[in-house]
Amino acid sequence: MARKDTAADAANPGRLKQIALTYKMTRKADKKIGLVLAAVGIVTFGVFLAIGFLIGHPIYLGILGLLLAFLATAIVFGRRAERAAFGQMEGQPGAAAAVLDDIGRGWSTTPAVAMNRSQDVVHRAVGKAGIVLVAEGNPNRVKTLLAAEKRKMNRIVADVPVHDIIVGTGEGQVELKKVRTTMLKLPRVLTGPQVTATNDRLKAMGDLMSNMPLPKGPMPKGMKLPKGGPKAR
Repeated sequence: MARKDTAADAANPGRLKQIALTYKMTRKADKKIGLVLAAVGIVTFGVFLAIGFLIGHPIYLGILGLLLAFLATAIVFGRRAERAAFGQMEGQPGAAAAVLDDIGRGWSTTPAVAMNRSQDVVHRAVGKAGIVLVAEGNPNRVKTLLAAEKRKMNRIVADVPVHDIIVGTGEGQVELKKVRTTMLKLPRVLTGPQVTATNDRLKAMGDLMSNMPLPKGPMPKGMKLPKGGPKAR
């Protein structure tokens, strides 16, 4: 029992430190975060306390209001922290791969399955919705990469639906913060065993990062991709 208490005590400072760090990072992008959280907490508590006085139970409603004020503050903080994080990631190389890595259970993701010399890149995710190719970079250039990857998928897993997403804010593109929800809304057409079989076939094919002849250790300075960039097989 003592060991459990000690572990819990050790975990609490870690959680508090993580919350404080998240708040500091959020505040850099959202200067009003402190005022917003305070307003949400005070208003929520004040409303329930006022109702408590009106119905003659200020203590009960006050306690309930305090709990709900904490919950409302936590929800608002989480959403604004997420928005700030996506704002800082927007336009950064590899941002889409980070989103895919956190998409949740049931999905298998492979970053950088295709790339060109301009560092436009295509990532791949496999789930019950099929195969989703997520591209980030110049919209015109990534269309070529996506077309090549789709042809490759049609040769290897022709019976599996292939979807494509171009990350961006332009017409026909999906904002970084909406990539996850967009993928989760896709209709589920594969069973668990079919997803596993698809992943096995794609792994057998290999990917850009495993096939690229890179030396072990840190990448040498000035090293460039081979002329013409890696080609889709």
